Amino acid sequence: MNKKELVIVALSGGVDSATSAFLLKKEGYEVEALHMTNWEDDKYCESAQDYKDAKKVCNQLDIALHRVNFSDSYKKTVFKNFLSEYRNGRTPNPDILCNKNIKFGVLQKYIKRLGGKYLATGHYANIITDNSKVLLLKGKDRSKDQTYFLHAVDAKEFANVIFPLGNKYKSEVREIAKSIGLHIAKKKDSTGICFIGERPFTEFLSNYIDKKPGDIKDIHGQVLGSHIGLPYYTLGQRQGLGIGGTSKNDERPWYVVKKDQINNEIIVAQGKDHPLLFKKKLLTKPNCHWINGMPLELKENGFFICNAKIRYRQDDQLCKLTILSNSSIKVEFEKPQRSITPGQYIVFYKNEYCLGGAIIDKISDLD
Repeated sequence: MNKKELVIVALSGGVDSATSAFLLKKEGYEVEALHMTNWEDDKYCESAQDYKDAKKVCNQLDIALHRVNFSDSYKKTVFKNFLSEYRNGRTPNPDILCNKNIKFGVLQKYIKRLGGKYLATGHYANIITDNSKVLLLKGKDRSKDQTYFLHAVDAKEFANVIFPLGNKYKSEVREIAKSIGLHIAKKKDSTGICFIGERPFTEFLSNYIDKKPGDIKDIHGQVLGSHIGLPYYTLGQRQGLGIGGTSKNDERPWYVVKKDQINNEIIVAQGKDHPLLFKKKLLTKPNCHWINGMPLELKENGFFICNAKIRYRQDDQLCKLTILSNSSIKVEFEKPQRSITPGQYIVFYKNEYCLGGAIIDKISDLD
């Protein structure tokens, strides 16, 4: 990479992107920063404070700061899908679409208008080029590795991307920020829905999706209580069910094991290790996204052995992939997986390499 060409850092106002900007400048790159606003400012999404933090970081590092509002794009390409999936009783992951459509989509195009050659972010991941292929690899800090959230981005979008923290541990990043006097060195990491922030989820969702109450039943059909609407619950959920032990059962907590769309019922079972919480097979939606094309072995043989994750920070799970006639994939795990959730993503790996992923469509017990 030519260090004389402009790198624009996506500066959130947090410690990761701020430290990324510092490291790039230290390496001799020409660096500017850009702060995105993708949601209205309210008591849960403090974009105004984040911008103030970003501005102060740029003053400390002596770099220019640009500001852009992608709220319309976010609502059209991320939030609209988020609501649609919830209305259909599924549990989506908007962070993945946000990376694909916003951070490595409209933002990529925007930085070119600013004269930027490269985009840098504070993601914990690595990119290498091998035989003209751009490959996505896990970050050194496995507890922070973010390739799960990046799997839906096309390889061509990674060609001009820099991840300065790919070979850093989070503890190192905070120490660097502290050592150079960045005021956000101890700032809490952002959590919650991408760009929307931490907020009472039921209250938030009720602004967009009508409540449709129904019964909560145990696996034998006994009514234990009522729910406010299937979109407000997810498989494996324990909190917020409003039911305790019964006279016929012990006091172990209840977990959601099924969402019955036809009868508008939630089925629950007791115990975190109840067999109905565990499945070994799933089906994906058609058209899995492969960062560098479908693995040759899968294409030629119709099956492929690799590792997968069905949620962020999960350890790699050994599995077998089989291509089906409709281009969806049947995934068979070596070990049963807890709370496989339709609407979430399954992401595939071979050693350190992130291959791609797909949306989980159905849980399957069938061959």
